[in-house]
Amino acid sequence: MLALSRKKGEGIIIGDDIELVVLEVYKDGVRIGIKAPKNISVHRKEIYLQIQDENKKAIETSNGATDILKKMFE
Repeated sequence: MLALSRKKGEGIIIGDDIELVVLEVYKDGVRIGIKAPKNISVHRKEIYLQIQDENKKAIETSNGATDILKKMFE
């Protein structure tokens, strides 16, 4: 992991087309702006983890449906 110190208004470039900018600094946190191409998903970590969990559940459900369909046509 790379750890950097940034002040309000300063930024970080990731690759050629993603930019993170510190917008505001609070006592207990920071506000970050993210500029990225539309084809790159940007999520808060907790939302990303929820999406991953829902995707796993969907795969498990679809596998169950596939098994039921296979049994129906055996």
